[in-house]
Amino acid sequence: MGDFYPSYNLPARIQHTKLDSGLYGIPSARMERMETPATGDFKAVFSGLVENFNQELNAPDNLLKDVMSGNNNIDIHDVMTAMAKSEITVNIATTAVGKVIQAYDKVMQIQV
Repeated sequence: MGDFYPSYNLPARIQHTKLDSGLYGIPSARMERMETPATGDFKAVFSGLVENFNQELNAPDNLLKDVMSGNNNIDIHDVMTAMAKSEITVNIATTAVGKVIQAYDKVMQIQV
């Protein structure tokens, strides 16, 4: 059986829009590339995650103390929401640490 590969002239089939750069003298309306890093390095990302983890973990305790002291601005539902957020944060942190350890193990198994 022979292989069949259809031939398409894709550049001719592309419809141009106002977002295309340099068409008819219209300046490009496209945004910058998405690949630009939002943060500096791996260490900065992880230190930010650790700080956020600590805040999320302490939030339910702080809210519960405020409720117990009689603060009327905080509802028990806020405490429950903060507890759910901290549980999700712990799950994400545990998964992230596990993935980093797996990646480290794989790198260590690479033979040079």
